[in-house]
Amino acid sequence: MRDIHAVPAYGRDYKSNAEVLQAWKDGKDFIDSLSGRYLSSRDDLGGREVWIRFNNQRRIIKVC
Repeated sequence: MRDIHAVPAYGRDYKSNAEVLQAWKDGKDFIDSLSGRYLSSRDDLGGREVWIRFNNQRRIIKVC
């Protein structure tokens, strides 16, 4: 089972860890970098770890 690495969907970007965590908690959409599918905290992710790249993809944070 692989980790999920994603980026914010719809051209959104975040500048801080707190903004990313709040967006994840609010169920905002993100795009899986490998498969291109949309995902959010509302999806069943099968217990996989989710890492979000943000701040022009220069930073990364684990959200679950």
